[in-house]
Parts: sequence; C-alpha cells; structure tokens
Amino acid sequence: MKFSKIGVALLIGVAGCGGQEAKPFPNAASVRQLGGSTITSEEIDATVTRMMRAAKVTGIGLAIFNDDRTVYLKAYGHRNLKKNLPLTENSVMSAASFSKVASAYMVMQLVQEGALNLDKPISEYLPKPLPEYSDYKDLASDGRWKKITARMLLDHTSGFPNWRFFEDDKKLHIHFEPGSRFAYSGEGIDLLQLVVEKVTKKGMGDLMRERVFEPLGMTRTSMTWKLGFESDHAEGYDEQENSLGPQRRLRADAAGSMLTTPRDFARFMQAVMRGERLSKETRETMLSPQVPILSKHEFPPLSAESTEENKPIRLSYGLAWGLYWTPYGKAFFKEGHDEGWRNYTVYFDEAKTGMLIMTNSSNGEGIYKELLETLLKNTYTPIEWEGFTPYKQQQ
Repeated sequence: MKFSKIGVALLIGVAGCGGQEAKPFPNAASVRQLGGSTITSEEIDATVTRMMRAAKVTGIGLAIFNDDRTVYLKAYGHRNLKKNLPLTENSVMSAASFSKVASAYMVMQLVQEGALNLDKPISEYLPKPLPEYSDYKDLASDGRWKKITARMLLDHTSGFPNWRFFEDDKKLHIHFEPGSRFAYSGEGIDLLQLVVEKVTKKGMGDLMRERVFEPLGMTRTSMTWKLGFESDHAEGYDEQENSLGPQRRLRADAAGSMLTTPRDFARFMQAVMRGERLSKETRETMLSPQVPILSKHEFPPLSAESTEENKPIRLSYGLAWGLYWTPYGKAFFKEGHDEGWRNYTVYFDEAKTGMLIMTNSSNGEGIYKELLETLLKNTYTPIEWEGFTPYKQQQ
C-alpha cells in the first residue's frame, strides 16, 4: 500500500506503537472456571477451533483471567484471509465500544482528582451554551440539556439516541427526562468527550495516551491509526467472510475509535480488576449500579418494550460498564460491536474469574454464549437482552 493515502496525521505518535517482538504468553496448563472446576488449554483450543469453523468466525483473540491476572492468552484464525496471515495476540483490531470503558477509566481519574464532578451539570464546564456548538444546535429549543451531568452520560441516562443518524430527521433529540431511564447512547459519550477536552484543554487522543495507554504498557493501542500498526493488523470480515478492511481512524472518538490488541486490552482489564490508577472508592463508584435495566433488549435503545426477565440477575448499568449478579457475586461486562468486529468481556469480581473475546468477524456474537458457558461455566449472561443470537439458532 501507499502510505500517502493514509495521510500525514499517521506520522504523529508512531513511537511506542511499533512492532517490537513480543514474548510468547506463558499460558497456564489449565484455568479455573466459575465454581472451581478447571479446563485445560487443549480443551480450550478444541472448543474455540470447533466453534470458529461452525460459525464461520474469521479470527478470535481470547484471554481468560484468574485472580486479577491473565492466565491464558491466545489468537486463533486469520487477520487476513487473502494473504493467509494468522491473527496474533499483538494484531491491532478495532475496539469498537470497548473505547467507552477505556475512556470512562480516564474520566474517573479526573473525577478522582476533583477536575470533574459527576453530578454537576456539564453546562457549567463549557465556555458557552451547549446549543452554540455546531454539533448541538439541534438542542436549542429543548432546555433539558441543562440538566445533563457526567454521571448521566456515563450511565446512558441522558435521553439521547444511540446515534443521531438513526433519527428520522438525522437530528439530535432528547427523548426523555435526563436521568430517568437507561438508553445506550454513543452520542452521550461523545458529549462527555467535548466536556473533558474543554476541562483539560487537551485532545482525547493525548489524554488516553498519557493517562491510560502509556501507564498500563499498552504499546499497540491508540485512539487513532498509527504507522506502527501496519506490520500486524487485522481486517474486519462480514457474515460471508468478505473483507471490510482495517479501521484506519484518524479522529479520536471516545465512543468507538480505539484500536488495540488482545494482549493490550487484556492489560487494560487487569488494571480495572486491580483498580490500578483508581482509588478503591473511585473504582467502586464506577462499578456500582446507577440505573436498573428493565428494557426487553439493549437495542434499539429507545424501545419502550420492557421485561421482568432480568430482575433475578439485577441487570443494571454502572459508569460505562454493564452489571449483573449471580451466586458467584457481581459481574461487570462490556460489548463492542461494529461492522466486521465483535468484542465482549466480562469479569466476576468476587470469584476473580473472567474472559475477553475479540473477533474480526460480524459472526462473532454467535459464539459468545457457547464460549462463555463452555470455557467459563458462565450461564448467567443476559444473552437475549444483548442480542447475541447463538449461531445454531441462525442456521
């Protein structure tokens, strides 16, 4: 390829994103599941390989966590089918909405330092009224924007749609009283980015590099594409395994532009498990229920259809993280969904057991249920609410 097509912006920040040879990960011979049973690495390999073939999933980066650390990390399948290139633990992939929890981790550091108050109206942090910003002019006739706080943006109770381009008129609207109910919103995270950049006088890319990626040793992670990623990156694939190419994002977007690797995001998960760079109190706030979830499905977010089905697991949302409870205690989770990319992670705080799944395939969600139940013994995932139809039911 010709780098001139990527743009001069790619030349910025190459250092630290290079392709230095990473040491093979020392996988444990067996890993602990929920309930104390174990599964061997050979059984993991056989299960993953079988499901990938059956569901036509191009590549998977898999990590399993025990006792707040990564005990198993392995990549399967391809990062590029045409060139027959294998996916590796260091292959750069689209994080999709994993970007939201990484951004929230940075925001909670600002909260901890007193630079941002979760319950102060975000309007008080902006130098001019929100509708005077071109991206928010649609809100000029709706004064409810003055009630929106950082907490509402993080727990998805702002009243915004997921994205304005899903609206009939393609304009941004507030659909309900801010703070009154859950409705997943990328727009809300993007508004929080605006606020944070005004408060810190720094761009999101720089903030994430300084406060998250560099301190945690995430050397192949960035909010935008870097030339150092060219040596080992994955292409995304649709349901028929047609290539959609890599995501070479040039603009930092807190809601979805992060590019990372299975190895790096496993490092991030370890930091969240351990509360690195966050006080115990701040971590607890981030992972405490802010709003109960009564909706039948996560998407479309503004649907009025409700259900009691998830009350037994106390399905709720914290600050950027989903939450539920089981006999093994609290679990926190996050999805990542984009065309050609499907990601999922979950960790049980008390049982100290969890998993990370990153795929470069639009078929990836079809194997979540079986992977979680077989490898982790996790039968509590709100699969229907999240819309993860098992591949066997799609055939």
